Order: sequence, then C-alpha cells, then structure tokens
Amino acid sequence: MTVKYSRQRQVIYDFLMSRKDHPTADVVYRNVRQEHPNISLGTVYRNLTLLADRGAIQRLQVGDGVDHFDADVSQHCHFVCSGCGSVTDLQLDCLKDMLADARRKFSGRIERQSTCFYGLCGNCLGKSVDISEENA
Repeated sequence: MTVKYSRQRQVIYDFLMSRKDHPTADVVYRNVRQEHPNISLGTVYRNLTLLADRGAIQRLQVGDGVDHFDADVSQHCHFVCSGCGSVTDLQLDCLKDMLADARRKFSGRIERQSTCFYGLCGNCLGKSVDISEENA
C-alpha cells in the first residue's frame, strides 16, 4: 500500500534526521511545534508509528518505558546512560559477525537485531567522580 506524501510527516522525519540523541515523541512534538504550531501530539505519534512500521526510522525501547526514535536505520548498537537517560549510537566492528553467528545458531529467521549497552556516559561518570571526591 502506497502512503500519500504528508508535509507534517516530512517535517517530523527531517527533525529526526537532524538529531543524534534519539528523542521521544514528546521531544519531537515540542520541537516540531515551534515551527509548526498547528501540529498535534496525535499527529506526531501517528507519523512516528507509520515511519517506524515502514522501516524509515527505528523505534527503540531502552527500558525507560518510553519509545525513542532514531532516523539512522543502519545496523548499529546503542548506549543508554543510567544517570541522565541519554541514548547514543555505538558503532562496533563485531556487529556483523554477531548477527551472522546468531543466524547460524538459530533455526528460525532473524530479521533484525537491537543491542543496547547500559552504564554511565562520560558526563555522568565525571559527575559521579566529582561527588565521590567531595565525600572523601
């Protein structure tokens, strides 16, 4: 089924393409609304869902109960900071080998993979070191 062009969908997609921080639907809405004040939150959700279902963007579920969106649909991993909640791309050379190995060892069909690493980002790690030094 062909989906008709939508200016609002294009604006949402363009916004995601300009970001590397994997925003939530609410963040997309607040930012897109600055330039397009008539857009509704429902329109943003519907278009994000459509774009994700069609494979134009990735929907990420990283354990915080909120979907995050990524316009980079290439095979890559993500890092989720348990301190500030940021989600960033993590490029690993072994990713292709891992997917190939999983496909060899699984009798079904693996269509995609999603790998997240969790810990503290550099900013939060620096803050936790600062705090622990103050308490020493």
